[in-house]
Amino acid sequence: MEELFTVFKGIFDPLFIVVVLLIISFFLFWRNSKQRNGALILLLAIVLIYGLSIAPVSNYLCYYLEKDYLHGEGAGDRKMDAIVVLGNGTKDIRALKSTFNTEIGSLRLLHAAMVYHKTGAMSFVCSGKGYGKLSEAETMARQAEELGVPRGKIRLEANSQNTGESAMEINKMFNNKNVQLGLVTSAFHMKRSEREFKKYFNHVMPLPAHYLYSSSSGNVVIRYMPQSEQLYKTGIALKEMIAQLWYKLK
Repeated sequence: MEELFTVFKGIFDPLFIVVVLLIISFFLFWRNSKQRNGALILLLAIVLIYGLSIAPVSNYLCYYLEKDYLHGEGAGDRKMDAIVVLGNGTKDIRALKSTFNTEIGSLRLLHAAMVYHKTGAMSFVCSGKGYGKLSEAETMARQAEELGVPRGKIRLEANSQNTGESAMEINKMFNNKNVQLGLVTSAFHMKRSEREFKKYFNHVMPLPAHYLYSSSSGNVVIRYMPQSEQLYKTGIALKEMIAQLWYKLK
């Protein structure tokens, strides 16, 4: 009964409804011989949307980005001089007169705070400018204090707009390039981040905050139904792949 309920919920996903309507439109166009060229373009769009919004495809793309960090060592009791957490944007909510971390940014910050409490690092660096009223760095610093990181240990880097700039700006904070640096960001973003920070620091330990990839489980039918969540994951993965290519070309 629970499996049936899961499929029933999946049917009411907005993306699934859109795909169904597109399929119906395709057959209506195809019946009219004068509109078959348009129908073929519509069919291509349906195939593309379907492929990008099913779990096997989104999961494979996320695995490709995160595979190098699926079996990595954790922080454990390893000594670290500094923990750097990279921002993921902020959002202003006018009704609350406040700026909040994004969901992904909050996961990064939470993981960084946990690592701090395990290792007792000397510095806790929050990095990122963003576009909100408060910078990503300031927003994360506020949240870090709530999670028990002493204000005196928190350092702000609020000038960078991207990963490469974050590495350059944090490089200016430390004269000692042998500092033991724990780098906290999302697993899908870690490869590019690690590469940029290793341009300046000799000891960078990747500490992935969370993973988009997950081992196959759950209802088989749902895995092959177009779902908004899977399209969201695919979008993140494709953007990161484009960013990696851009950084290599630069």
